[in-house]
Amino acid sequence: MRNNIFSLLQKELKLELRRRSVIAGIGVFIVSLIFICYITFNLRTNSLSEATWSALFWLTLLFSIVNTVAKSFIGEKKGLNIYMYYLAGPKEIIASKIIYNTFLSFTLATVSFILFSVFIGNPVQDHLIFFSTLLLASLGLASALSLISAIAAKANNSNILMAVLSFPVVIGILLMAIRATKNALDGLDPSVSYDELLNLFAINCILTGLAYLLFPYIWRS
Repeated sequence: MRNNIFSLLQKELKLELRRRSVIAGIGVFIVSLIFICYITFNLRTNSLSEATWSALFWLTLLFSIVNTVAKSFIGEKKGLNIYMYYLAGPKEIIASKIIYNTFLSFTLATVSFILFSVFIGNPVQDHLIFFSTLLLASLGLASALSLISAIAAKANNSNILMAVLSFPVVIGILLMAIRATKNALDGLDPSVSYDELLNLFAINCILTGLAYLLFPYIWRS
């Protein structure tokens, strides 16, 4: 099973490197959005509040992650699903998707944070809590959006269905992540953020477990 998951991860990475236009498009989207925020708020002379910084950061991150992870199954050809069915089991496929999308989401979050630090500033005072929040949020979004992408790929108007199904799940993850981010920006004691981090971890366990258990039935349909 481990060998199959590792092979599937290699396949995902190779396909991602071949689709350079997609990577370039996401990069241009992130840089353009951050630069527009920089110009709009005239950040050369005026300081940005922590609440506004957090809102802009998570909006940028949310749109970039949704646009990236949504193509997990929607962007694949139907013939590829049949081919993958003979190479690996459905649980191995969804596990590899979640692992890869978590890595991709966390990479986007780190790049966005670096760009925010360069153009807008870095008000984060507790980096350990902040990056722990990014990692847990990346895992939660990757698990939820991977499963929803698999469901939406089976229906017509998959992009619309993806947006409708993902909204209620994403809101719950964002609420916990924004609260923990606020604590990291304010420099509060780490123990204050433990409840939010534990809630994020619990949500991740539920979403990952649901994806692992439900995906085989979606895969066979």
